[in-house]
Amino acid sequence: MPRHSDVTALVEGDRRPSESQDIGAFIRAQREAAQVSIRQLAERAGVSNPYLSQIERGLRKPSAEVLGQIARGLRLSAEVLYARAGILELKQGSPVRDAILTAPDLTERQREVLVEIYESFLANNATAADQVVDVP
Repeated sequence: MPRHSDVTALVEGDRRPSESQDIGAFIRAQREAAQVSIRQLAERAGVSNPYLSQIERGLRKPSAEVLGQIARGLRLSAEVLYARAGILELKQGSPVRDAILTAPDLTERQREVLVEIYESFLANNATAADQVVDVP
């Protein structure tokens, strides 16, 4: 489940069309990268095969709940799918953070821990930079 410190919810009418339009293609790409058939993902996510197919083809727009189920089926962070669908907006974009959140070979808990470690490194670096004093 996304933390409020990581994301900001968007108002329903404020969705970005480009993010909403490509959620199906993104889900398909993630499914193929994980080498999971559409039937297997539908079973893992608890949705019907035809419904998942329609989502992937952009014919249906999944709810946040269905996106969460699909994320679990793909072993992805739900936050990633919510952001792709335009439901949530990431506060800080980071290629490292994005790579961690989309790594198919990590569990959800491993992703959370790695993101926390990465963010703590960034915070420590910012604190150290603030403590540097210019000596004339």
